[in-house]
Amino acid sequence: MSKQIVAVNAGPRMGRNTETLIAEASAGAAGAGAEVTRFDLFRLKKYTGCVSCFGCKKEKHKGACVLKDGLTPALDAIRKADGLIVGSPNYLGELTASFRALYERLIFQNLTYNLETPCCNERPIPVLLIMTSNAPDTMYKDLLETYRRTLDRFVGPTRVFVSGDTLQLTDYNKTDWPWNMFDPAAKQRRHETVFPLERRKAFALGAELAR
Repeated sequence: MSKQIVAVNAGPRMGRNTETLIAEASAGAAGAGAEVTRFDLFRLKKYTGCVSCFGCKKEKHKGACVLKDGLTPALDAIRKADGLIVGSPNYLGELTASFRALYERLIFQNLTYNLETPCCNERPIPVLLIMTSNAPDTMYKDLLETYRRTLDRFVGPTRVFVSGDTLQLTDYNKTDWPWNMFDPAAKQRRHETVFPLERRKAFALGAELAR
């Protein structure tokens, strides 16, 4: 039976950096024989982050968020999956609000507040966390290490992949005011030389996740 991999895109722009790397990782997983189910968070029906109802702390709902909204199918699929690919751009020094909503509900449903068994997740699965950013690759290493440790503890062994200094626009000259914080030519060169290597890396990591 094929492994079931869930891929979650927490970025809004289709065909751009984050979505491209998620698609590559998904293709790698599929190429390794997995069946991939994908969710684009910005295209789901209305949902929220954790509402702190504590329904997941009752024995009959152990490890399952009881809130029913547009995020429920993704959470249900992840609980049954053999691996998770999730990616987000970095906005203002954090991952997107959509990612945070998923993250809160994914983690909190497995948190017991019990010292002997702090996590009730009985099916740890490997996780590939992808972040894209227009900042250097190493700028948010502390933030990502916090996410890695938490995902590692409550979801499963987590690997982080960062694509930094990304090309944000196809044509920087079409903005209404100069974006003079960036060197568009250097951004374009990186996109043409480094980003293809990152795409191949994402493909390989997706394949590794599925094996």
